[in-house]
Amino acid sequence: MPLLQDALQDASVERLATGATWSEGPVWVPELDELWWSDIKGNRVLAWSARSEQVRVAVDGAEYANGHTRTRDGRLVQCSHGRRAIEELDLDGTTRTLVDRVGDVRLNSPNDLIEHSDGSIWFTDPNYGLTSPGEGYPGEEEYGGRYVFRFDRVTGEVRAVVTDLDQPNGLAFSPDESVLYVADSARSPGPIRAYDVRGDEVAPGRVVRMVEPGIPDGFRVDTEGRIWTSSADSVQVLDPDGTLLARVPVPETVSNVCFGGPDGTDLFVTATTSLYRIRTQARDAAAAG
Repeated sequence: MPLLQDALQDASVERLATGATWSEGPVWVPELDELWWSDIKGNRVLAWSARSEQVRVAVDGAEYANGHTRTRDGRLVQCSHGRRAIEELDLDGTTRTLVDRVGDVRLNSPNDLIEHSDGSIWFTDPNYGLTSPGEGYPGEEEYGGRYVFRFDRVTGEVRAVVTDLDQPNGLAFSPDESVLYVADSARSPGPIRAYDVRGDEVAPGRVVRMVEPGIPDGFRVDTEGRIWTSSADSVQVLDPDGTLLARVPVPETVSNVCFGGPDGTDLFVTATTSLYRIRTQARDAAAAG
């Protein structure tokens, strides 16, 4: 594995935009050269342009959107706290629900999501949109848990794959998809757990690292298997075995990160009211796949 200092081109943190109320769910939109992210409590999706360096409202009345991802066939998919759903999001703001139920009952409030190379969508479903003021609508947990689900876009099957977390949050696969990492954000310090993937199921998990200060929220895995995770005061970079390799201080509480930019090596960081950028030489393992 290349040394981390080779991956961190410039460890300084650059604030690109501010004025949100709770920044989350960043995703790079290459056809527009924009970084989109959720202002959950502002109930909107914001867009920062790499061309103009300006910010616009991409989606207003966003039904408390949270995490986003791009699928291999180019679709933008998001988690909706308000609609308790996983949905496709067009660049004009139009949405289409992909899944909002497990069996005959509604999901809680999907939080973050990733795509497997087989086309399935894996997502976390804590209860924050039901219980946190300004992040959704008050409601009940209808299936009696807070799980990680696998959604088969071909068959429509929705199946729980991880059921042993209090508040499953960020998630990502290792570069070869042999391991699923999931953050549990119920308390501080909080674990990132690893689950060996066996087909469309996972084996019992293990703790990779207890992240502190704060909690692990959103994170990404790069092509070398390193985990770039949020924490209360920084972006922390972990070896696949959980060893802390580096931390890059950020002046606000970090919620999530994603890789993007013209060559995919900019690390965009959502933190409380703002959007930041860290220059790296790393790339997202999922994007490379």
